[in-house]
Amino acid sequence: MSDALRLEGIAKSYHLGKPNEITVLSGVDLAVASGEVCALVAPSGAGKSTLLHIAGLLDAPDAGRVLIAGEDMTGKGDRARTRARRKRIGFVYQFHHLLPEFTATENILLPQLADGVGQGAARDRAVDLLGRVGLSHRLDHRPAEMSGGEQQRVAFCRALANAPDLLLADEPTGNLDPGTSDTVFDALMALVRETGMGALIATHNLDLASRMDRVLRLEAGRLA
Repeated sequence: MSDALRLEGIAKSYHLGKPNEITVLSGVDLAVASGEVCALVAPSGAGKSTLLHIAGLLDAPDAGRVLIAGEDMTGKGDRARTRARRKRIGFVYQFHHLLPEFTATENILLPQLADGVGQGAARDRAVDLLGRVGLSHRLDHRPAEMSGGEQQRVAFCRALANAPDLLLADEPTGNLDPGTSDTVFDALMALVRETGMGALIATHNLDLASRMDRVLRLEAGRLA
């Protein structure tokens, strides 16, 4: 079975005008196996968001290769990268970014409809995912009618709507109180375990990180 994610020799610098250049990543190598949940821990400004953006094909490295589920995405055009993001990668952020005018179910329907799934099958998938995270009673509620923890669980379901190979999460519980954070994290882990996808989760919460399969530390542009 292919790794859900493989990064080889990833380098990234930002040029702020001569002679100013900030090196963020220096030859990062990383593999996340299918079914594995890895924590990514780093101080603020160390480059973990940049690493996630490169892994998620939202940014291109200066050097190195990005492979998603065994497919080398290096040098691929915008259309291929967009297709891979839609079908193979799920994203979760600190803030849920749900569409406020749509219900929980509709927020999960949309990425499936964009991928060509029929309305009935897409709704069945949405209802099933919401049930798995304990939100069967929120199917027709809009984000403003839900708590922060409920909104974030809907965001997880949306990220998993198209059954991706890889989940990328950037501080997914960072905006929640400790009790809600635990509830949301447990729901996320259950979904990942059930689907068998690989997951790379950036977090400052060392307690949550210790509950994942592996902890990766980003220091001085390299993984330790």
